[in-house]
Amino acid sequence: MSSLPRVRWWGFALYTVVALVHIAALAVGADAVAAPSKLLLMPALVLAVFVAGRGSDWGRPYTLLFMALAFSWLGDDAGTLFPFAPELPMMLLCFGLAHLCYIWLFWRVLSVRRLPVWSAVYGLWWIVLLAVLWPALGALLIPVAIYGLVLGGTAAAASRCHPLIAWGGAFFLASDTVLAFLLFVPDAVPSWTDPVVMVTYCLGQGLIAAGVVIAARLASVTTRSEAVQG
Repeated sequence: MSSLPRVRWWGFALYTVVALVHIAALAVGADAVAAPSKLLLMPALVLAVFVAGRGSDWGRPYTLLFMALAFSWLGDDAGTLFPFAPELPMMLLCFGLAHLCYIWLFWRVLSVRRLPVWSAVYGLWWIVLLAVLWPALGALLIPVAIYGLVLGGTAAAASRCHPLIAWGGAFFLASDTVLAFLLFVPDAVPSWTDPVVMVTYCLGQGLIAAGVVIAARLASVTTRSEAVQG
C-alpha cells in the first residue's frame, strides 16, 4: 500500500467551487453565470478524478467513469449541444447512456457485496414515480419508464459498491426524481426546486467519482498484495 502515492483531493475542492457557483447562480436567477458554469461541472470533475487517481492502475474503472461523465456532460445542456434535436429526448438518451456505463462499472467491475435487501426500495420508487406522473407523461410514458428503470438500476448497482458510490447513486436518483416533477408537473413543485436538482446532482456525481477513485485504488492494492503472496 505504501507504494501508492498519496491521494490528491484538491481537484474535488475545485469541482465543489464550480458546483457552488452554478447552484448560487441558479438560486438568484443569474442565467449568464448559470449556463456556462453548468457546462464546466463535468470537465471539473474529470480533472478532479485525473488528479486524485494519479498513480493508479488506469483501466476499466476509470474508462467507464470517464465515459459516464462524458455522456453526462452532453446531457447537462442537450438543448445547446444538440440544437437540431428535441431537448428532452436527447437529454434522456445521453443520461441513459451515462447510467448504462455506471451500471456496468458498479455491477461488473467495482462490486464488493451482493445486492442488499434494502435496495428493493428502488424498485418501489420506480412504481410509485410512474403511478404519480402517469397522467402528465403522455407520449413520453414509455421513454420515461425505460429511463426510470435504468436510473433505478444505477442506484441499485451502486448499493453493491463502496459506501461513497452507494450514496452517490442515491443522490443521483433523488436529483432525477425532483427533475421529473419539475419537468412534468411544474405547478406542483416550489420555485426553489431547480437548485435542489443541481445540489443533489452535483453531490451524486461527485460522490460516485470519489468512490470510484477509492475503490479502484483499493482494488489495485489487493491485486498487488495477491501478486506478492503468490
